[in-house]
Amino acid sequence: MQNNGFGWQGFGLRFFAALVLVFASYNPEGYSYFHWALRQLPQITAVKAFAGVVLLIGWAVFVRASLRSLGFIGLSLALAFFATLIWLLVDAGLLAAHNARTLAYITQIILAGVLTAGLSWSHVRRRLSGQVDADDVDQV
Repeated sequence: MQNNGFGWQGFGLRFFAALVLVFASYNPEGYSYFHWALRQLPQITAVKAFAGVVLLIGWAVFVRASLRSLGFIGLSLALAFFATLIWLLVDAGLLAAHNARTLAYITQIILAGVLTAGLSWSHVRRRLSGQVDADDVDQV
């Protein structure tokens, strides 16, 4: 079987790219596309439109890859798992529910993690099960 070189470094690069995408779209500090362009929506410029299209392409790539590899049910379960984990941490008193900034950061990191898992799932599944996707088969 062909080794495609996927490992922790590949996973880390995917996670970094997902973090950049998520935090460039919105972050609680106010330095994001949302704060820069969408709050001043009637004053759209070519630069703001271009940046929006670039972000939209990034979201399309990540969400489509995640849906293809995890499926709708898998993606929904991953989001439900992390949402209930946050709820559990708040309920246990380990996370303050009134601190919206902390909750936003945790939610965004989890979203980036779910997107990364979606991008990486085919590689992980191949390593765990030995099964090869149809896209991975070399044509002879």
